[in-house]
Amino acid sequence: MRLLVPVKRVIDYAVKIRVRPDKLGVEKVNVRMSMNPFCELAVEEAVRMKEKKIVSEIVVVSIGEKKSAEVIRTAMAMGADRGIHVLTDMETDTALQPLAVAKLLAKIVEKEAPDAVVMGKQAIDDDSNSTGQMLAGLLGWPQATFCSDISISEDKKSMECLREIDGGAERVKGSMPAVFTADLRLNEPRYATIPNIMKARKKKIQEIKAADLGVDVTPRLKVLSVYDPPVRQAGIIVENVDALIEKLKDQNLI
Repeated sequence: MRLLVPVKRVIDYAVKIRVRPDKLGVEKVNVRMSMNPFCELAVEEAVRMKEKKIVSEIVVVSIGEKKSAEVIRTAMAMGADRGIHVLTDMETDTALQPLAVAKLLAKIVEKEAPDAVVMGKQAIDDDSNSTGQMLAGLLGWPQATFCSDISISEDKKSMECLREIDGGAERVKGSMPAVFTADLRLNEPRYATIPNIMKARKKKIQEIKAADLGVDVTPRLKVLSVYDPPVRQAGIIVENVDALIEKLKDQNLI
């Protein structure tokens, strides 16, 4: 059984985001980048499936500039077998939008013929949370989103997933092949060991130009302006509950 795991290079979650002077995006020059946290969960789940002998090969794919190869090598250091890099100079957080990403991934699925796709539920740069769903729609495959537990039958023909919903959780069943998107409760990603990192550096990554896949990646949306959230105003201290109620009444909050 072969798994395809898309991974994305994003600004590290611990970095304080700064808006660019032109107000059309965020500053990425000299900013620490890393693998999208939800993609890490997907890679970890794929590696665990391989350790259980459910999966025989894990193929990771990333779309982006040359430096996106870093996250592919991180995934291979975690346990992935092969890497595919779809090269593009488009900004992956603004210009390269979810529908275009889904179409590019659909082309990779056609080439690789995986038995399932396991990916993060969203990227923390644009928070679109729609690529997995669009990919399933383009492929005509069942989808299990926001997964906190994934089970695949012994004959590899069906799957069962526990997924997070607003009211708690629900368990869904479906046929294979399928698209899974990982939620935070799915697992805890491992740290890549130094020997595995060194081995990953020697592995070859197949490079494909996005233009060669014959996909229209023209943005459907245009970013008009990016700005910082409003600064929270300082609070005040009141002497007692009665004073609090009076203040709330004065500001028409109750």
